[in-house]
Formats: sequence, structure tokens, C-alpha cells
Amino acid sequence: MIDTTTTATKGSILLVDDDKFLLDMYGMKFSGAGYVVEACSSGNEALRILRGGFKPDVILFDLTMPELDGFTFLKMLSDEHLGQVALKIALTNQSDNVEKNKAAELGATLYIVKASMIPSEVVNTVGVELAKLRA
Repeated sequence: MIDTTTTATKGSILLVDDDKFLLDMYGMKFSGAGYVVEACSSGNEALRILRGGFKPDVILFDLTMPELDGFTFLKMLSDEHLGQVALKIALTNQSDNVEKNKAAELGATLYIVKASMIPSEVVNTVGVELAKLRA
């Protein structure tokens, strides 16, 4: 659900993670930092939101999810021309270089290993990447 009570001074984020705790926590962190957040617990739900016209500045997604993993999600974004101008950032526990390279090949702008950053650092990193894109 889009939080319309906050003025989006920084942009909009589409969060995609099947872990409800992480989804809620990152949603609160990004909302608190001035972003409009749309949180989805599956890749299929995220695709429905994007097909419905939501145009996020950043798509932050997990790679390991049931139904539709992050790689398939990235491929579908490309195939359907969804989120074309959005930064696509993998936020995952997968630290394997093969996975990282595969995500990059499919269009991921950045690859963040969850265990390597605390949530506020993730928010800051996303802000820095978004600022680079807009510069």
C-alpha cells in the first residue's frame, strides 16, 4: 500500500521481499527517510503493481523468494518493459559472485548483501545511488 501521508521528497521505492519482518522494517526505514514506499511480499505482487502503473524510482528486491525468484523477476521486468527508469537493487543474503554477476547481467544496478549493511546504511546507499542517477 502506498503511504500517501508522507510527502515524497526523495522518491518512490518498490520493496519486494517474502520476509514480512524485513519488508516491514525496510518499509518503515524508507518511509521515515522521506520516500513513498510500496511493499510487496512476492515478485508476482510487484509485477501486478507495476503493470497497474506504479513507476518507482527504485526497485529493491530479494533474490530468494517462492513463486518468482529475483532473477526471474528481473527478466520479466525487462521482457515487459516495466520499471525501465528505476534503479534495480538486489538486497539478498546471497553473497556468491556467480549470483551477483547474473543479477547484473539481468539489469540489477547494485547488489547489496543484507548481512553486510544495517538497514540505515541500505537507505543511505539507495539515496546515494538515486542521487547519482539524477545528477
